Amino acid sequence: MGNIAGELGARFYSGLRYIGGMAWLFTDALFFIFIAPFSKRKLRVRGAPVLEQMVRVGFSSLGIVCLVQLFIGIVIALQLSNLLRTFGIKEYVGSVVGLGIFRELGPLMTAMVMAGYAGAAMSAELGTMAVSEELEALHALAISPVRYLVVPRLIAAALMIPCVTMIGNFVGVLGGMGIAWNVLHISPALFTQKMLETLVTSDVVVGIFKSWVFAVLIALIACFEGLRVDSGAEGVGKAATRSVVFSIVMIISADCLFAAVFRIILGR
Repeated sequence: MGNIAGELGARFYSGLRYIGGMAWLFTDALFFIFIAPFSKRKLRVRGAPVLEQMVRVGFSSLGIVCLVQLFIGIVIALQLSNLLRTFGIKEYVGSVVGLGIFRELGPLMTAMVMAGYAGAAMSAELGTMAVSEELEALHALAISPVRYLVVPRLIAAALMIPCVTMIGNFVGVLGGMGIAWNVLHISPALFTQKMLETLVTSDVVVGIFKSWVFAVLIALIACFEGLRVDSGAEGVGKAATRSVVFSIVMIISADCLFAAVFRIILGR
C-alpha cells in the first residue's frame, strides 16, 4: 500500500508541475503579446514568423481537415438515415447534421487532426532545436525563446485553427447534404432550410469558441513538450508523441467541461 500511495503521490506531484509549467509558459506568452510591445524595450513579435506559421498551420492542413470533415458529415447522415426514415422525420437530417457538426463534431475532430498534424510538428521542431543547442544560442544572444519561437506558433494556431474549423464544417455539411440527396431523396433546399431552422447563432459561436480554446491548448502543449526535450532523437520522438496524446486528452476533457457549462448557460 505504501508503494502504491507513493506512486500516486509522485504522479500527482508530476501532474501539478506539468500544469504549473504550462501556466507559466502561457503567462509568459501573454506578456510578450500584450505587454512587452508597449514596454520601454518595445519587444515586438516579428510578423514574418507568424505569417509562416499561419501558412503551415492553416493552409497546409486545410486539405486533410476538409477530408475528415467530409467523411464525418457522410457518416452522420448515413447512420441516421434509416432511423429518421423509420420515424417519418427524414427531412430533419439537415438539422441533426448541421447541429452536430457546427457545435460538436466539427471543432472536436478538427482539433484532433490538428493535434496530430500541427502539434506534433511544432513539438518535434522545437525539440530538435533544443537538442542542437539552438535554444541556448538564443539565450546567449539575450533573445527569449518564448517570444521568438512560442508566441508566433501560439498566435498562428489561435488565428488559423478556428478558420480551418469553419471551412471544414461547411465541407462536412456538404457531405451530409449529398447523402441526404442521394439516399433519403431530400433536396438541398429542404436540407438547408431545416438546418437553418435548428441552428442558432449561439451554436456557431460555441463551436468557434471551442475551436479557439482547443487551438491554444494544442500550441501550448506542443511548444511546452518541445522546449522540455533534453536528449537526442529519442527525446524528440517522445516529445512529439506526448504532445499528441496530451493534446487529445485535454481537448476531450475541455469539450466535456464545455458541454456541461453551455448546457447550464444556454439550456441546449
